[in-house]
Amino acid sequence: MTAIISTPYSRDLGDELRRLRETCTQFHGRAMAVQLGWDPSKVSDIELGKVRASEIDLVQYLTSCGKDIDFIDAFRGRYYNAFDLFFAQLPDDLRTLAMAEAIATKIISLDIMTVPGLVQVEDYARELFVDSHIEAPEDIEKFVQARMERQAIMRRPSRPECLFYVHELALRMQLGSAAVREDQYLRLLFNTHILRVVPAHITAFRSPCVLYEFEKASPVVYCETDMAKVFAQDKTAVARARRLFQRLDAVALDEEQSRSKLMEYVSGLREDSDVPGTDLA
Repeated sequence: MTAIISTPYSRDLGDELRRLRETCTQFHGRAMAVQLGWDPSKVSDIELGKVRASEIDLVQYLTSCGKDIDFIDAFRGRYYNAFDLFFAQLPDDLRTLAMAEAIATKIISLDIMTVPGLVQVEDYARELFVDSHIEAPEDIEKFVQARMERQAIMRRPSRPECLFYVHELALRMQLGSAAVREDQYLRLLFNTHILRVVPAHITAFRSPCVLYEFEKASPVVYCETDMAKVFAQDKTAVARARRLFQRLDAVALDEEQSRSKLMEYVSGLREDSDVPGTDLA
């Protein structure tokens, strides 16, 4: 067992081991340690993703959970890269991202073409998945509901400190009906205390980015495309993200200006509602 800096993926897989222990055995953590002949802290550290378990450790642990050789080999394959400072996942793998959001103490993000997922209304999120023409139609509702469930962290008494930079291009996207867009603008207006609009003429930023900070773990940079989710915990990547957000702080509209800008978009939709063919309520 090797001590090493934890990552979002190591914490995710460690939590998966904990859930296997709880669902596949009758052992609590200390009893599992006795079963394996380990020190109790070893079980805890592995399940928290704080240390890298050896291959023998994994075989012993998963065998005690009743798992066969095929399951063990598949898990070992995933665990091999668990502590990498850079790693990528498929877009439909949401556990690592959701866990990072759930334990973060601070979230700062830049979104360019879309509204941040944590403040999207349900119909807007649905339109995003439909409009992409990438997801299978039968999977869209599953992804929409997962996104809505992730927003539960925003309602917690101890929710993370958040700051969302939203590029004006995202506000200009003609996504869904006028009613859907107005609903989304109003959600953003309700959250202007944690949101700042980046004016349309600021074009130096080319890709979305999120910086997660944690109480007892290293900061993580997260970037997302239609093809992959990328997590970076390297110090250079984190430093670049901090410089990005320092630059955004200098050029983005302040809270009052962001509120006024959003009101312009709401007013524009309501003025257009008199045009035949619009469906704004």
